[in-house]
Amino acid sequence: MYRLRFPEEDPSGLTRQELLGREGSRLKECYRTQATRTGVPWRGRRYTPGDFGSADAVNQGITAAAQAMYGVSHAVVSALGCSPALGFVHSGHELSFVLDIADLYKTEVGIPVAFEVAAEGGTEDVGARTRRALRDRIHRLRLQERIVDDIRGLLLGEDHGDPGDADTVTLQSDHGLHVASGVNYGEETSW
Repeated sequence: MYRLRFPEEDPSGLTRQELLGREGSRLKECYRTQATRTGVPWRGRRYTPGDFGSADAVNQGITAAAQAMYGVSHAVVSALGCSPALGFVHSGHELSFVLDIADLYKTEVGIPVAFEVAAEGGTEDVGARTRRALRDRIHRLRLQERIVDDIRGLLLGEDHGDPGDADTVTLQSDHGLHVASGVNYGEETSW
């Protein structure tokens, strides 16, 4: 999980606390970089649970992007049949694995989109504008496919094979024959 966050480094010798500190530094650097890139003033991450509207536009965008990324990650985790609660970085939450996966793409996708939307100006519908911009970016980057590959690599190892190598799903007839699944055979059976 940390190797995906820090591809240029070997995090294996670091303690959990050191890794969490590196993650915090990675996020702060991302915020500074995006503020400089977009010209959006950055005063720090501010989020009050239950009071979305009290934050400035960029913090609203970051919150909206994070929530949308959690939704996308949850969909992929569930579609792959993985436990959403399986945590590596996050723990003790029913969505720990979802949070872990979403956070892999936070600095590359979610935060940049939030800053871009904030740079467009206006505080009206920041959440909705961010979600739409994020949807378009996710589609363009084919992020869902990448998430699938990353999860497979995390859980099955680097050499996890091609998805085309997966088992073929068939139906077994009364006579021991295997027939293709996904077909309504109705009255016309030849077994």
